[in-house]
Amino acid sequence: MSTGRVTRRVEDRNTADANAVHIRWMIRRDMPEVMNIELASFEYAWTEDDFLRCLRQRNCIGMVAERGESILGFMIYELHRTRLSLLNFAVNPAVRRTGIGRLMVNKLIYKLCSHRRHKITLAVRESNITAQLFFRAQRFYAAKVLRGYYEDSGEDAYQMEYEPLEMEWAAFGGPPVNRIALYES
Repeated sequence: MSTGRVTRRVEDRNTADANAVHIRWMIRRDMPEVMNIELASFEYAWTEDDFLRCLRQRNCIGMVAERGESILGFMIYELHRTRLSLLNFAVNPAVRRTGIGRLMVNKLIYKLCSHRRHKITLAVRESNITAQLFFRAQRFYAAKVLRGYYEDSGEDAYQMEYEPLEMEWAAFGGPPVNRIALYES
């Protein structure tokens, strides 16, 4: 009798694993699905060459959210000295409003501490109200207006920023520490 209960638990765990979303490094074979999400998400979409040019830079990182063999979303970010700069971010329209975007943002927030950065920045088109509301719900705020930011349309953008609260730094073991020692001569 107990073997049925154990089997059911194993099946439940396997089902949960199959439904789990994993966020991992983007690899070349992800590009067809990433491009499908990009084209479905943006009027002025990046080309595959734009992605590859960006990802060839040392400080540029691509990640995908994956369930099973399907790519559900992606993000491209740049490492700067004191911040992470989110360059491109999209979730497949078929799975929006299911928490995938929030998981990806949380992964990026976690990376703040591991990369010893203090904030996350991104630019959002003035007309992209959906993205503005999404990032606002993730505790980003509009820091400034970037006039004529987008070359393709001349549209303005909002620079949005995220900075962890003091209590959040505690979850990461404290704020980033500047490990550069200054010596007086």
